[in-house]
Amino acid sequence: MRLQEKTAIVTGAGSGFGAGIARAFAREGAQVMLADINALAAQAEADRIGGLPQVVDVADAASVAAMVATAISAWDRIDILVNNAGITHLPAPLEKVAEADFDRVLAVNAKSVYLTARKVVPLMKQVGRGTILNIASTAGVSPRPWLNWYNASKGWMITATKAMAVELAPHGIRVNALNPVAGETPLLKRFMGTDTPENRAKFLATIPLGRFSTPEDMGNAALYLCSDEAEMITGVAMEVDGGRCI
Repeated sequence: MRLQEKTAIVTGAGSGFGAGIARAFAREGAQVMLADINALAAQAEADRIGGLPQVVDVADAASVAAMVATAISAWDRIDILVNNAGITHLPAPLEKVAEADFDRVLAVNAKSVYLTARKVVPLMKQVGRGTILNIASTAGVSPRPWLNWYNASKGWMITATKAMAVELAPHGIRVNALNPVAGETPLLKRFMGTDTPENRAKFLATIPLGRFSTPEDMGNAALYLCSDEAEMITGVAMEVDGGRCI
């Protein structure tokens, strides 16, 4: 019960890595808000773990404000924030990615971190403690062709994590990131363009341990970084990638 009596918001928790993180947190005693743009998915996962479902568009300031207000109404405080919600554009030469796709990727993957920080950081400062975990990607460390603007958004998130960690450390707030390689999530097909056995084999060939990241892998790593066991760790972008970035 490493998160006993802790409260946590996990965005993008209706599926994939976010669901894995939410399940791990609940298993270890946390009260968890499962926030997702998909109301049915959020409700289903919340029912599964006894969590609090919340519909949110993390790229919309009013929606983020409503999410945080609901959490405070339920718990009076927010101990942990996991910025997991993310999207990508389809693989394409960088100059051929539509402007609307670029805007949406940066809004969901980058602006969302700013919007949640505006609402959650002041609350954490008031109590002098808190943990923020940003889910970045190996794409921000070792970019792959044809996903240029997605790569850039995750590189931004890694830099934002380190900048936040330095500024917020005096307030007792730790900020870290996780860099997964692609996993069995709704984004996998978009990463590959076409989900075929051949494309999967090519992708897996770049991962020394020979498999994708799983929601359970991410849940275990997130659990450690957000627990008191990691109280001396801040500003880290931990790779959960089977050696992909070596």
